[in-house]
Amino acid sequence: MLIYYLLMKNKNLYYIFLISATIMQTSQSISQKTIAFPSSDGLLITADEYIIDKTKPFILLCHQARYSRGEYIETAKKLNTLGFNCVAIDQRSGGEVNGIKNETAAKAIGHKKPVGYLDAEQDIVAAIEYIFKIYNKKVILFGSSYSASLALKIAKENDRVMAVIAFSPGEYFDNVLHLAKTILGLDKPVFTASSKSEAPGVATLLKSVKEGKAVQYIPDVKSRHGSSALWSDNGDHKKVWKALENFLNQQITNF
Repeated sequence: MLIYYLLMKNKNLYYIFLISATIMQTSQSISQKTIAFPSSDGLLITADEYIIDKTKPFILLCHQARYSRGEYIETAKKLNTLGFNCVAIDQRSGGEVNGIKNETAAKAIGHKKPVGYLDAEQDIVAAIEYIFKIYNKKVILFGSSYSASLALKIAKENDRVMAVIAFSPGEYFDNVLHLAKTILGLDKPVFTASSKSEAPGVATLLKSVKEGKAVQYIPDVKSRHGSSALWSDNGDHKKVWKALENFLNQQITNF
């Protein structure tokens, strides 16, 4: 009663109390933890889970070259506020970003396993299987740079992928794999974004996607390569987020 009386007497204190309580409730509603599960060859994949509600859709977040799951520290939390669970993985082809070292890549090097871009495909597929096994959910597959290209390839082949978010996809696999041919006929919702200079190449790739299924965001100012276009220190990030939110809102009934 005394606390209630003091709060009523001091309106500023009352509002501060309400805001603090709201922040505590919000932080408590998000279960964030680091986990590990095996890839198809037994290599342990390190991942961060950002779970808000197990009944909500899942987005699987895959990083770009030389990066780690740290690419999504900021982005995953924003996606949480939009109503999506997230799992951000370390692929075996990567390094370090935002102070987060790629543990999967370190293990792969330690076990003398190949760490090329295509070698990382099995890690993404294993993560899809993990989410389906643990949560009984298909995924929205989110890729950045080389993993954006892998996301498109996997979406064409894997029924447990419902949609794709691809930041700066491209023909990154030399003569080993031609992505445009590989994804020809892709019949799932696709959102792409890239830097302005990359946009023509992305548009060429999207010709392989079934008509009406792809959305391409092209910045009108200089923007970044990969999903760092969503980071708050990127000048165009608000417009990129708006385009992505519009895509997710249009597809939400399917998730």
